[in-house]
Amino acid sequence: MSTDHISTTTRQSLLTLYWPMAVIAALAMTLRPLLTSTGPLLEEIRLTTGISLQAASLLVVLPMLCMGIFPLLLPWIGRRLSENAWITSGLFAIASASLWRLWLGSSAALIASALVGGTGIAIVQSMAPSIVKRWYTQRVPLAMGIYSAALMAGGGIAATLSPVVAQHYDSWQSGLSIWLLLPVIALLLWWLRPKEILESKTSKQSVNFFSNRRAWLLASYFGLANAGYACMIAFLPTYARGLGFSAENSGELIGIMTVFQVIGALGAPVFSSNRLDRRPWLFFAVGIQVAGFVGLMLLPASLLILWVAMIGCGLGACFSLTLTVALDHLSSPKLAGTLTAFVQGIGFIITAIIPYFAGFLREWSGSFQAVWLMLLITLVIMLIVTMKFAPESYAKTMNYS
Repeated sequence: MSTDHISTTTRQSLLTLYWPMAVIAALAMTLRPLLTSTGPLLEEIRLTTGISLQAASLLVVLPMLCMGIFPLLLPWIGRRLSENAWITSGLFAIASASLWRLWLGSSAALIASALVGGTGIAIVQSMAPSIVKRWYTQRVPLAMGIYSAALMAGGGIAATLSPVVAQHYDSWQSGLSIWLLLPVIALLLWWLRPKEILESKTSKQSVNFFSNRRAWLLASYFGLANAGYACMIAFLPTYARGLGFSAENSGELIGIMTVFQVIGALGAPVFSSNRLDRRPWLFFAVGIQVAGFVGLMLLPASLLILWVAMIGCGLGACFSLTLTVALDHLSSPKLAGTLTAFVQGIGFIITAIIPYFAGFLREWSGSFQAVWLMLLITLVIMLIVTMKFAPESYAKTMNYS
């Protein structure tokens, strides 16, 4: 066998392994900039539009609700379009919402753009875990870790650079709309995805898990796991600015949180990949958040970066591990995808409620202490629930295999 032939075969193997991962990462990076770009610019947005803090929480709440509702409808509406058509339309919706933000000037239009973009995010996000499971059946923890890390990296980059772009163009609208670039790139990569990966129809995903108690437990756990992230991106920049941080510095805090989210999202699934019992790493992911929020309450100013880093690491690990645990419950990629759609559906509805309630707590108490305390309580509940995710219970708690 010639050296040229070996080299060609190696290149083809590497392309088969990594090109689909690049497509997955590109899809994931479109899923958070719409949410995270508004927080660091919220003071400027409020000055222009007059939007209240509680109404501003809708910029996160509405997309989260969309992320919850669409996956629950997928078994019924999914049959109307192919996977390719759904993903394409979802990316178009995200791009359209970003483009709209270049011209809008009212709070109503801004909230409406969150709804349009949130619908697109919901479509892409609900289908992504099934794609991961199908494309990387033997490498689910690694693939899910990269998906989660790319998702969080997109959010962190947007939070960090949005104030820079806004300052450069003297327009907060520019800081929000620049993220049109990500769904456009993702569309190109999706259309150029490897030919050997066949398009999946969602029409056969008729199984639902509404009557399954473990599915509800996983969904509730996922919802609480994301509540901290939703509250942090919604309120951390405002909280930091109250401590004397500038708009750019408050955005950088989200960037720092994201760096550690990426570390947690990549590290935890990889380190836990040699054993099916992922509970020790879940305990770590939740426990480090507990320590971070306690620090945020007791020593907020002096060690803020440390607490944000700890919370970010725990959030990243928790997100990827929770989805991985859900995928672990079923061997069939189709059924596992349907389960994760249910988990994300119910979970994001729970997640959406919490930052809205947090906004109410903040305005009622006049302090963010009540918000951090509420999140501490949810984390303690998660620590208790984590004990139930023993691998030997998976078969018993699922009605399907």
